[in-house]
Amino acid sequence: MADKSQVCSVWLGSETGILKGVSLSKKQAFNFCEMSCLSRDQEVCVLGWGDQHETEVLVGSVNGTVKTFSTEKGIFTETRQCGESTQGRFTGLAVTDSALITCVETGLLRVWKEGSTDTVEINAGTNVCRMRQNPSQRNQVATGGKENGLKVWDLERPETPIFTSKNVRNDWLDLRVPEWVRDMAFIPDSNKIVTCTGHHQVRVYDPASPQRRPVLEAHFGEYPLTALSLPANQDSVVVGNTHGELAILDLRKGLVRGCLKGLAGGVRGLQCHPSLPLVASCGLDRFLRVHSLEDRSLQHKVHYLSLTLSSLRPPFQLSSSAATGDVEEVKEEGGEVDEVWDTMEMINDQAKKRATDEEEAVVTGVEKTTKKRKVVK
Repeated sequence: MADKSQVCSVWLGSETGILKGVSLSKKQAFNFCEMSCLSRDQEVCVLGWGDQHETEVLVGSVNGTVKTFSTEKGIFTETRQCGESTQGRFTGLAVTDSALITCVETGLLRVWKEGSTDTVEINAGTNVCRMRQNPSQRNQVATGGKENGLKVWDLERPETPIFTSKNVRNDWLDLRVPEWVRDMAFIPDSNKIVTCTGHHQVRVYDPASPQRRPVLEAHFGEYPLTALSLPANQDSVVVGNTHGELAILDLRKGLVRGCLKGLAGGVRGLQCHPSLPLVASCGLDRFLRVHSLEDRSLQHKVHYLSLTLSSLRPPFQLSSSAATGDVEEVKEEGGEVDEVWDTMEMINDQAKKRATDEEEAVVTGVEKTTKKRKVVK
């Protein structure tokens, strides 16, 4: 399993707790899990890196456990109980040099320090949809959700947020505009933060400016946006919505540069390559796709992943040699559905056909009797 995990370039989580590793260079997909104990309680909510060297993957499940998967050894090395299922699903995972950071839907933001039973708890508000870490300042995280505006927290001073966004002004009917932050990202080499909302808005906030309202607002489509990711050029953002639509938006002018085609279900995860003009997406249509951001063509496609994908680990690695060429359909090795079918008892087709013929004969006899009665009357 260690050899398989080391060649994987993309990591994904499924609704039954399966961690999938996909090797785009070898055109294979692998499952890393215990097939005997799969359940909905182990559904993967969120994925994240466990260290700066990117040799560990953190897997957050619905039941409140956080598992650590070693990409070098190909096994799960640690399991921690970081909450209860009654507190809501995980909305974000992050790590610092000496602590694990978790956040759940109820707004409970926790810092789990290594070698200590004490935890720092922060109330980030209710209905939190996402928590993201600032990659340049790892002691800062951002949170946001439904009727819960964008907040930036300094974990070294967790009493109050260092930035709290302010809702936009009322609309032309003087009605309050609802808030629904679905995802966010820190723009590198700046203090700005970009968010996407459930009301198909893309907003840019600048905590360094005096105003707390967004400095830029754009709209895409008519359906709720679910995920976003920043490409390497840093002047645009890729967003996806519940209808499987992907778009590239210009963060300087707020205009749509283009759309990426091919998806047939809601987007659940997006991740741009850190250096190449590529973006990976996964969602409800059970496909992993890698698109080029230059010509917006489909570069890779993982065919028939057996379960609905729920998370995409950032960032994925891909060599420049594998970034060009025709569309490749990656086949899955040893799917979990095949193992389930192998354990099922086989039904004799002849016995089933004989039973079906007898049922049809009985039905035909009843119909004939009914017709005779009608004729006699």
